Amino acid sequence: MSIVVSARPVSHPLKAPFRISRGVKTAAEVVEVTAAADGHVGRGESVPYARYGETVDSVLAQLAPALSAADPEAACAVLPPGAARNALDLALWDLRARRTGVSVATATGLPIPTDLVTAVTVSLDTPEAMEAAARAVADAPLIKIKLSAENPAARLRAVAAAAPNARFIVDPNEGWTFDILRDLKPLLGDLPIALVEQPLPAGQDQALEGWDPPFTVCADESVHVGGDLAALRGRYQAVNLKLDKTGGLTEALALLNAARSLGFQVMTGCMVASSLGVAPALHLGGASDFADLDGPWWLAVDHPGGLRVDRGRITPPKPGFWGDGVQAEGLWL
Repeated sequence: MSIVVSARPVSHPLKAPFRISRGVKTAAEVVEVTAAADGHVGRGESVPYARYGETVDSVLAQLAPALSAADPEAACAVLPPGAARNALDLALWDLRARRTGVSVATATGLPIPTDLVTAVTVSLDTPEAMEAAARAVADAPLIKIKLSAENPAARLRAVAAAAPNARFIVDPNEGWTFDILRDLKPLLGDLPIALVEQPLPAGQDQALEGWDPPFTVCADESVHVGGDLAALRGRYQAVNLKLDKTGGLTEALALLNAARSLGFQVMTGCMVASSLGVAPALHLGGASDFADLDGPWWLAVDHPGGLRVDRGRITPPKPGFWGDGVQAEGLWL
């Protein structure tokens, strides 16, 4: 069997600016990979992330050898964890399902939930703007609050007042010091906090060693693959699993199993991406304690037949979209 691989950049405009402590984006800049064989085409998508030194151009350059490789699966295996390997790995999983008729759900033993609760994100803004954004999604069971070091308490209180029935994931994206985290401990302890996600910069999180807050602290930027987990014990109680960090579903499955064996709670997250990038993560989300998979919800226009987010719950994509072994008809533009 000869597999033909291609890759292209795609820009998906957002319906509103997405702000975190490191900056703002108005479009999801992704890399889309196709893997074709025997009349079947598999697709995958990844998000190059500047935090990890990635750009669209650098990811396309990393993928270049796989485009001409006699064995793209072997070429994928030697790529490092990251966006390039993720897009190719996902395309190969989808191709395999379409060629064999064996769905990813069957192959992994991880079916896609028909009704999955996902966090809905309130991006960083003024307290007043964040309160308004939270009020608009107040019926979601789980809300993620993006914060920075600037006046986090006022932003927390504003969101909490606007969504009194929700639980919260607090995400400073490495933007706090331990002093900020410690000072916020009483307020965070009084709120219905599901997770505090990566409060300190990766590599500077030793201050969390032995700390015992009244909430769960989740690693994000500090964990990419299974080999990272041992160093996180005693600092974090949960880990955020993302396909763009692990470099695809293959390593993500290994990370999920390793995290469980070490007693970590697991959240499956995503970058701001289209349904093509997030659909594979639904398999992991159903096996996780938390899901943060609202990336496509931020797009002005998503792929036809993609997943839908409504009131903090995900409806899976239509048959044939990704990984179910069904041939897609009319889903791709």
